[in-house]
Amino acid sequence: MAPLAAQETDDALAGGDADRGAELFQECSGCHQIGPGATNRIGPHLNEIFDRQAGSIPGFAYSKSMQRMGDDGLVWAYRNLDAYLENPRALVSRTRMSYRGMADATDRSDVLAFLRAYSAKPSDIPESPPTASDAGHDLDPAILALDGDPEYGEYLSGECITCHSPQGADTGIPSITLWPEDDFVIALHAYKEQLRPHPAMQMVAARLSNEEIAALAAYFASLTPD
Repeated sequence: MAPLAAQETDDALAGGDADRGAELFQECSGCHQIGPGATNRIGPHLNEIFDRQAGSIPGFAYSKSMQRMGDDGLVWAYRNLDAYLENPRALVSRTRMSYRGMADATDRSDVLAFLRAYSAKPSDIPESPPTASDAGHDLDPAILALDGDPEYGEYLSGECITCHSPQGADTGIPSITLWPEDDFVIALHAYKEQLRPHPAMQMVAARLSNEEIAALAAYFASLTPD
C-alpha cells in the first residue's frame, strides 16, 4: 500500500481532507490501527476497509451483532461507513464499539478520505451520493421523541414474533426483547432507508409508519423475558 503522500489525487477524489482526517483518526487509534504493519487491537485493523464485508477479518472476535450484519450482506461501502461513523447503533444495534459517533459531516468526510488511502484502488471507489449523509441514519429528533403506545405495538407485533422470540431467546435470530426504544427505532429506520441490508427486514420496515415503529419499540421494551 502506498503511503498517504502518494495518494493526493485519490484524496481529492474522496471529497475530504485526508490530512485532517488523519488528525481526527486519533480519536479512533486507541482501538484501531491502519497503515503498514497494522494489526487487530481492541477493534479490527482498518486497512482495506472499503468494500470489505462486515465482520470478516479471520480470527477477530466480533460481536454476534456484527457477525449477523456481515452474514446479512453488510459491506463497508462509503454510505454505510458514513452512517456507522455518525451513529454506530444505526447499523449495528449491539455493536461492542463504545464510540458514540461523529456528528459533523465534514469531519466524517475527512476521516473517510484518510481511510480510503489505505484501501485498494481508492480512486475506483464510487463517491457517496450528495444526499447520502441525510439518508435516514441521522433521524429527525421528533421521530425519536414519539411516545409509542405499547398496546398498539402488541397488536402490530404478530409479524415480528414469527421470527423474534418475545421471551428473549436468541437462537440464530437476535432477541429484540428489552431493547432500548431509541435503539429499536434507529434500527428500524435504518432498514427502512436500506442502510441495513437484510431484505426481509427492509420489506417489513418499509410498510411501517413512524408511529407504528414507535409503538413496536415501546412494546418490545416493556416485555419481561422468561
